[in-house]
Amino acid sequence: MTKVIETTGKTIEEAIQSGLKELEKTRDQVEVKILEIPTKGFLGFIGTKMAKVRLTVIDRPEEEVKVFLKDLFKGMELEVQMEFELSKDTLNIYLEGPNMGVIIGRRGQTLDAVQYLASLVVNKNRDEYLKVFVDTENYRKKREETLIRLANKMARKVKKIGKTIVLEPMNPYERRIIHSTLQGNPFVQTYSEGEEPYRKIAITVKK
Repeated sequence: MTKVIETTGKTIEEAIQSGLKELEKTRDQVEVKILEIPTKGFLGFIGTKMAKVRLTVIDRPEEEVKVFLKDLFKGMELEVQMEFELSKDTLNIYLEGPNMGVIIGRRGQTLDAVQYLASLVVNKNRDEYLKVFVDTENYRKKREETLIRLANKMARKVKKIGKTIVLEPMNPYERRIIHSTLQGNPFVQTYSEGEEPYRKIAITVKK
């Protein structure tokens, strides 16, 4: 929800500054609409009209996280180009550079950590939660395809041997892919067990 407030002051500038202070924003982070121009009344005070303005916060979630990520990658001594795309309730961040393997990490763990931190920064002062999606070299799509293949392969194995197979620990996003892939399978069913960050998926014969 876009944050909008109306403030008053003896002058237009005073009203604006009052609003900026209340919103804890700078002038370039808001749109200003003048609602009432101040006028002096009889003898300078009788019937005096205050200035009134409406301040609307401009939603630019990418600005703050861009600075954060820039500092993060600088600390990692990585040269990274960033592209931001705001789509409804999701901020997509695409990374490019010569050493993206470092950012991806083992099974995407570093990339997940970057995404988590970026989400914290983006949602720090927001009223409505904004999902953050960070990707590089199309890793997320490739990982999804790998997990789908794994799910189907393990399902066939469970059906064949008739015993439960427990997969390695996965993050919630990856577990959802496994669950979704096998949701309509007529022979097996899935469930999660354990505690984060070691929560695993078990694939078992459907009863």
